[in-house]
Amino acid sequence: MSKPAKQSVTPLQGAPSNQSLAKRLRVCIVAPSLRYVGGQSVQADLLLRHWQNDSDIDIRFLAVDPPLPRVLAWAESIPGLRTILREPIFLWHLWRGLKDVDIVHIFSAAYWSFLLAPGPAWLLAKIKMKTPGSKTLINYHSGEARDHLQRFRSAKFVLSRVDKIVVPSGYLVDVFREVHLPASAVPNIVDLLQFHYRERTPLRPHLVCTRGFSTYYSVDVVVRAFAEIKKQYPKAHLDLVGGGPLEADIRKLVADLNLTGVDFTGVASRQEIGKYYDQADIFINASWLDNMPLSVIEAFAAGTPVVTTSPECMPYLVEHERTGLLSPVGDEKALAANVIRLLRDPALAASLAQNAHHESRKYTWEAVREQWVNTYRGLL
Repeated sequence: MSKPAKQSVTPLQGAPSNQSLAKRLRVCIVAPSLRYVGGQSVQADLLLRHWQNDSDIDIRFLAVDPPLPRVLAWAESIPGLRTILREPIFLWHLWRGLKDVDIVHIFSAAYWSFLLAPGPAWLLAKIKMKTPGSKTLINYHSGEARDHLQRFRSAKFVLSRVDKIVVPSGYLVDVFREVHLPASAVPNIVDLLQFHYRERTPLRPHLVCTRGFSTYYSVDVVVRAFAEIKKQYPKAHLDLVGGGPLEADIRKLVADLNLTGVDFTGVASRQEIGKYYDQADIFINASWLDNMPLSVIEAFAAGTPVVTTSPECMPYLVEHERTGLLSPVGDEKALAANVIRLLRDPALAASLAQNAHHESRKYTWEAVREQWVNTYRGLL
């Protein structure tokens, strides 16, 4: 890839590695559960399912968001309060669970989330683990890394003391290099069983956006771009697959623009998400801050041509005019123009989709598994 270019575990048999005769490593993943679907929880779940019955890895899991006791269940719907009540439960589970472990694989986001989960997990791992040679690994996923590391000294303190930092993109490798923290890239995984590749012939003005309704993803820009597209293609359709704090604002914008053909589908589970890509013909994204969005890789896998804005991370993933079309951040007219360009040039759309589908193979378990095995064994 060129640069600027709830929680259940299903057994899956891992492929044997070149080190299958070596010691089976005991790895504990500390990460969000699927109780709240997000990028980290999906990635953690995929790792857990794939490592089951693997010849190299003995896997276990500790959720950073354990359920509250029944007597406190009423607090689950109150975000701040549930976090305060959950923290001592999380710490107790860590204290009990981090023993006889070779590697603690800690998933991490930014800001206060880092202080509530990855920081304590690293500290308790260093205190609790008695096995000689036991190691800690932070798997950092946030596109806010640069700002986080500049504003939170505690983050750099912890990250400079873990045994390994792993990130999912070359973009974050470069960001960490800016603050003299070495990081290695192991890509996110896409479960291709959820996606059906098909050629879009004829190419229809049916768009899909699978980003949450939060500030970073600028779904309002997607809606405004769709309004421009409707001027050329009155029968165009847009599926907004997701939810979030700005949903009411997005619904109001659709109403204010008097737009038809916009479908709010709600949040889709991993088992459902593939159908939304399959029934659409173009994927559209308008984020202004990102890292390695799984939604783009999912579109690659499904053969849905990608039209996206270009925050700093995006050229590490999408190569303009080879695997997708890029436009300036916040520019709905440029975003719309790229969609219209594909609709007028279906041969280009087909070429982008084919190239992107080939690129998606870099994110399969077969491609990523050995990278994780080598990362774990390299630590020891």
